[in-house]
Parts: sequence; C-alpha cells; structure tokens
Amino acid sequence: MKKLENRVALITGAGRGIGRAIALAYAREGAKLSLAARTQSELEQTARDAQSLGASTCIQTADVTAQAQVDVLVRHTVEQFGTIDILVNNAGIAGPIGPLHQNDVNAWIQAIQVNLIGTYLCCRSVLPVMLEQNRGKIINLSGAGATSAWPDLSAYGVSKVAVVRLTETLALELEGTNIQVNALGPGSIHTQMWDELRDGAKAAGATQIYELGQQVTSGGGASMADAASLAVWLASDDAGGLNGRLMSSSRDGWSDLAARIPEIMASDVFTLRRVELSSGT
Repeated sequence: MKKLENRVALITGAGRGIGRAIALAYAREGAKLSLAARTQSELEQTARDAQSLGASTCIQTADVTAQAQVDVLVRHTVEQFGTIDILVNNAGIAGPIGPLHQNDVNAWIQAIQVNLIGTYLCCRSVLPVMLEQNRGKIINLSGAGATSAWPDLSAYGVSKVAVVRLTETLALELEGTNIQVNALGPGSIHTQMWDELRDGAKAAGATQIYELGQQVTSGGGASMADAASLAVWLASDDAGGLNGRLMSSSRDGWSDLAARIPEIMASDVFTLRRVELSSGT
C-alpha cells in the first residue's frame, strides 16, 4: 500500500524546486494535492505532472504573507477535498545578501515575513481543520542557517532558526492530540534560489556564500530526492510519534529511525538546545 494513500496534502511553494519535488513524491505515494505558489504557470505544470502520476490536484495562487489569501487557500482545499491531513510549509526566499548593516531594510523584513510569518499563518489557518479531526502532520522547511551561522545571510538564517523554534513550540502545544509538527532541513540543494544566491554573493563580495554556491550549482549540493523522501516519511505513519524535531535529509539517517522514536522523544536529539560548558571535573 502507498504510504500516503488518499491523504490530502497542502504544499506551499509547490511550483518549483523542493516544493515541486515533494508534491511529485507525494503523488507517487497516493496523496491528493492542494498546490500553492505565487506563479500560476508553474503551479499548472506541477499539477499536470502530479496528475500523470495518478494524483488528484487543485491549485491556488497565494501569497503566504497575506492572512486573507492563506485563509482562502485553506478553505479552497477543504472545499475540494473535504479535509487537510498534511501541511508542508515550503514557501521561502533567501533574502538580502551582505553585511546586516548594509542590507535593504525592506528586503530583510520581507524574508522574515515569507519564511517565518508565512509558516505561522499557514499553521494557524490549517490547525482548526486538523484539530477537528484529531489528526494531522505539519512539516516546516528549515534550512542550513538554522544550525550554523552564516555571514552575509542574516535574514535567511534568523528566519529559518525561528521556524525550528516555532515547530518545537507548536509541537508542545499540541501534545495530547494526534497532530505532529516537525521541521525538515533539506540541505543546500541546487535550485533557482541557489543560482540567485551564488550570483548575488559574488556581486556583494560574500565569499563564503559564493564559494558554497559554486559548489552547490556545480553538482556538489544535497539531494533533492532525499529531501522529498524525508518529507514522505515525516508525513507517513512510519514517523509515528516523532514530534517537534528538526530532521536533516542529508545527515540524519532518518530512514531507519522508526523503531527508535520513543528513545528520540525522551532525549534532546534533533532539537535546538544549549550545550553547557563542561567543568572538566
């Protein structure tokens, strides 16, 4: 049996890149798809490709930073499919490149609005549906900036680490329900965002970002297929009671962790926690 048979998944940023890859992976696993992004033509292409894999789809252009548009998106999904079982908050942008004090203020704030506020608004709008049915999976896309600080990409890093803390907090609030919330770190995958990051970093003299961009866009990036596979696993029953965790598709060996979920949930593994300085005694 397919892992997501007849489950309804709402995926933001589904027109291209990682969101598109997740949508097609979900289609292969039997999910019904509600696809959202800002560009109609890209959504239509993803929908056609998902339909060719046997998936039922609906599409809606939406700006995830606009509460009214998010609410319409959720309402449209429920009207089409009757419910929402899975929410994938994938919509995101890189934000400005360069030293913080030189960043365009509006561009910096926009990155927070898309990456963090957009995730919050989608969770807020979908949760009543999931709470009513006492079932749901929320997957929030984080990023490399969540676990290590990168110079010259402050808005992106700040927003992505905040997404992880939002994930952990929401998971705690939903204890006692059958709704799990986890974050997915896809690694540095060659998408259009990384083409733009590489070129922008070169222009801004952001050496570390430029060198990583060169590596990623020349074939040395993380695997898109691995990120999509982790998104399937997190949305499936295989992930069981895993809740409030950040999982990396490129580093965490997640595919054989199902039996260890109780152990993981009893520890600080895959969470944001402070490491205390050892006294040496």
